[in-house]
Amino acid sequence: MITKRIIPCLDVRDGRVVKGTNFIGIRDVESPVALARFYNESGADELVFYDITASFEKRALFTDILREVASEIFIPLTVGGGINEVSDFDRVLKCGADKVSINSGAIKNPRLISEAAKRYGNQCVVLSMDIKRVDGKFKIFAKGGRENTGIDALDWAKRGEDSGAGELVVNSIDTDGVKNGFDIELLEQIDKLVTIPIVASGGAGNIEHFVKLFKTLPRVDAGLAASIFHFKEVSIKGLKEELRRNNIEVRL
Repeated sequence: MITKRIIPCLDVRDGRVVKGTNFIGIRDVESPVALARFYNESGADELVFYDITASFEKRALFTDILREVASEIFIPLTVGGGINEVSDFDRVLKCGADKVSINSGAIKNPRLISEAAKRYGNQCVVLSMDIKRVDGKFKIFAKGGRENTGIDALDWAKRGEDSGAGELVVNSIDTDGVKNGFDIELLEQIDKLVTIPIVASGGAGNIEHFVKLFKTLPRVDAGLAASIFHFKEVSIKGLKEELRRNNIEVRL
């Protein structure tokens, strides 16, 4: 049985980890380097680092902070934000990333997925999707959830897999930071369409939400969260022990 992954997420703005609700109301949390060190020691399976304003501000990702974060951890690191060309993959991989997450860059240039997969391998390419319900349909949003692209999220997920993405991060804007649970309806729809690993993101508020996620959708590979881990509301060790008690395989 494949073990489920628990992944904390560092949303970085101006060199600090921040967190909001529904992608707004951003507040300061902590230094990304200090948090990375904490999660490395706490039993996280991977770490995600998003430079959340790079695309909106049309600039390159902060590589100096990224290098510091990468030097502190021994778990896989996924990095995203301002990834618009294959050369951006090269830059962040050289800073210590193991996987590269693309979102707005892939929307602008869908060929980026296949070009990067060809050069670095499918396992290196993570398609991150910010999704919100609009008139009852799941739509893709860009630039940190600021811009409705009009793209159907289910079509985009399938297209991402077909183009060579090795993993999907499904970010529900509707549930982000609300702490009422993962967006099961959305995840279920995408789970029916793709065969590559899915990382569920947005909505985790307690341990039971992770249990429900993996019990309801056993093919979902990982649960990603931010504030409940940042503010020590849930410990990764305690979460994994409870998952194990529920016969959900995890790495302890």
